[in-house]
Amino acid sequence: MEQERIADYLLSLEPEGDGLLNELRDYAGTHDVPILRPETESFLRTLMAAKKPGRVLEIGTAIGYSAILMAKAMEKPDIVTIESWEKRIPLAQENLKRAGYEGAVRLIQGDAGRVLKDLIREEEGPSGGRGYDLVFLDAAKGQYIHWLPDILRLMNPGALLVADNVMQDFTVMESRFTIPRRERTTHSRMREFLWEIKHRKDLVSSVLPLGDGVSISVKA
Repeated sequence: MEQERIADYLLSLEPEGDGLLNELRDYAGTHDVPILRPETESFLRTLMAAKKPGRVLEIGTAIGYSAILMAKAMEKPDIVTIESWEKRIPLAQENLKRAGYEGAVRLIQGDAGRVLKDLIREEEGPSGGRGYDLVFLDAAKGQYIHWLPDILRLMNPGALLVADNVMQDFTVMESRFTIPRRERTTHSRMREFLWEIKHRKDLVSSVLPLGDGVSISVKA
């Protein structure tokens, strides 16, 4: 109860949101589309202002909410965002167009594991080599650990990796035997991901109990 009171108070401090983003948040709530929680949105907005990334990679577009949020925080938006669910692509494209970022945000449809390898090939080609200054990870939670090596290859030195929903409704610290059987694989993989980012020598990481848990890592 006390945590809820704290969360409610902190959210009451937030300024009135953007018109289009407010509309998309309402749509997401009505249609059960997972997007950034308000407190996580505030945190990401602050990170964008502090880092001022020149290039951003997002894994998990959904309806384009977070891509638009990040684009608004960039002087010259340059974002690549990946979405695997075909049905969401047209709406995300429409929302990016409405926000004026149709050309600044490159939306790639496909499995993130495959697309990441395609992006690595692009970066290693003659027209590549720019890398990414911030990666926002908000897709299939059980795949975070599998995508991590390729994500790191795409990140510039000093780049940020921000991963959302890492606490899994705060069950990640529980024994796997208390977790429903159908959720145990994701539970185990998320624990592995958190252990990995905290113990890699090329990352400095922190895990915050914000929203449903956010990790932030800096690449050495």
